[in-house]
Amino acid sequence: MRPAAGIVTNRLIVALSVRNRRLLDGRLHAVTLKKVEVLFEPGDDVVNVLFPGAGTIASLVVSMRDGATAEAAMIGQEGAIGGIISAGDKPAFTRGIIQIAGPAWSLATDDLEEAKTHSHTLRDHVARYADCLLAQVLQSVACNTIHDIEPRLARWLLATQDRIGASELHLTQEFIAEMLGVQRTYVTRIVGNLAKRGAIRTTRGTVVIVDRALLQRQACECYAYLRRHFERLLPGVYGHVDG
Repeated sequence: MRPAAGIVTNRLIVALSVRNRRLLDGRLHAVTLKKVEVLFEPGDDVVNVLFPGAGTIASLVVSMRDGATAEAAMIGQEGAIGGIISAGDKPAFTRGIIQIAGPAWSLATDDLEEAKTHSHTLRDHVARYADCLLAQVLQSVACNTIHDIEPRLARWLLATQDRIGASELHLTQEFIAEMLGVQRTYVTRIVGNLAKRGAIRTTRGTVVIVDRALLQRQACECYAYLRRHFERLLPGVYGHVDG
């Protein structure tokens, strides 16, 4: 993570009222996040909140003793990653890692807690996002347990596109396999199937979504469920991708 200049777009911040934005003025610091940069490890005290900007994606990843990993939640410009819901010590349960590099806002958790004491609407805004983040984790649990890899992969690609707002996703199949908690051979086979149907095409280190509507038909219902829940709690914050 390094300092960066300029305005970072984060829809969770943009959705705040002018009064609540002012409570954060002077406390937010622009940074640039690097790909696969580790933000925190399990057990670390989380002392900052990061609000990803346009195109930046972070993930909460659970790691097992044998080295296996699985993504519990994906966070882009619709949200925040770090200590957002409690005061005092905030030990991390998962690893926080950057999936796609880019800009973000950094805010000390103590500053966020202090700002929340001055505004019940800011507290409610953050609590609503925390509910959406929890919903994503719970939906991931159900999805990983019940659904086959193909609809899960289609859902994951759609969610990634939603957060970067572009059809070209700079992701390796190895990284996708790590996020989904499966062997790379499974990802290679399913990516090939989706490409044959015309939903996507691939080059080295890149997945391009060619037919979003077709990819949505391949995805499980978890994708639509989560979007609806987000829109109900924080209208307009999740964002929309045409196609």
